[in-house]
Amino acid sequence: MSTITFVTGNPKKLEEVVAILADGSPVPVDGGSKVGKFIIKNEKLDLDEVQGSIEEVTIHKAKQAAQLIKGPVLVEDTCLGYNALQNLPGPYIKWFHQKLGLDGLIKLLAGFDDKSANAITTFGYCEGPDQEVKLFQGITTGEIVPSRGPTDFGFDSIFEPHGTGKTYAELRGPEKNKISHRSKALAKLKEFLLSQ
Repeated sequence: MSTITFVTGNPKKLEEVVAILADGSPVPVDGGSKVGKFIIKNEKLDLDEVQGSIEEVTIHKAKQAAQLIKGPVLVEDTCLGYNALQNLPGPYIKWFHQKLGLDGLIKLLAGFDDKSANAITTFGYCEGPDQEVKLFQGITTGEIVPSRGPTDFGFDSIFEPHGTGKTYAELRGPEKNKISHRSKALAKLKEFLLSQ
């Protein structure tokens, strides 16, 4: 059974990824969780934050992580792109969120009628050092709204997916996992992993 190291120090992200990959029923094993013929474990690494498109950022992170781990790795990069701002903050959402907070992220759109946004997750899978990085991307469209629900998971409380009437934070768990950008990307990743 092969081990894939998911590079994250965020326990909520790990929990969500493993739940989606394992269809809601992850089996704990050897410091990780069994998904098909793989064991997914996590490790927190400090990776370089490069500037570029979400694809360029994800590829760089996956290659660097594979060099450090010396084996199969999975990295994720999540974007929140405002249509009125030509898809910014995009891959820099983490830094915008840290500096501006949720209220500041909402205020970025104060001068615009268009409050629509795209939540995008791109997973990069790399089998090891000097191997090609495979990308798996999911996109959910929605609106930026005043914060509703728990505020402990990124931009979830200000992003309302189209057609739901609820923010990601209000959806949580299986209900969110059915429609999220992360679950759409993970469905593609899962199909790839199960074909190996």
